[in-house]
Amino acid sequence: MLSHAYIGLGSNLDDPLDHVTRALRELDRLPLTRLAASSSCYASRPVGPQDQPDFINAVAHVETRLSPLSLLDQLQALEQRHARVRARHWGPRTLDLDLLLYDDRCLHHPRLRLPHPELGKRAFVVVPLHELAPRLALPGLGPVAGLPAWRSAGDLRALLP
Repeated sequence: MLSHAYIGLGSNLDDPLDHVTRALRELDRLPLTRLAASSSCYASRPVGPQDQPDFINAVAHVETRLSPLSLLDQLQALEQRHARVRARHWGPRTLDLDLLLYDDRCLHHPRLRLPHPELGKRAFVVVPLHELAPRLALPGLGPVAGLPAWRSAGDLRALLP
């Protein structure tokens, strides 16, 4: 069965725009997965420790036949190919891939929660997600345009696609 998933991408190390744009192309090469669309890239201040560079963020819409956990495995393997190091919580990284939504599923698994628990609070996710799917309603959260993160949407700086 074909499912629709949304993935948040972020990077703030070693040419972050390059990491994000390469990762978008690489999503299209994951097994049983096709990149359907991607948002513009945005620059944002880091969440958590402020002693790190700003982030480049985007959101991708993929069509996949992978299960949510199999897709998560593929995303984590892609992070590793970009030399992702998990040195500290909310610290700098070459590539961060978050599975935000998978169809309209709600999932509470030790490795994965859907929708992503921080989705509605992060303008760097909400704004590009709205760009891709303005009429999208999130399970348990409502319309993407009504999420709390809209209040801080002005903090983002859009970059050329």
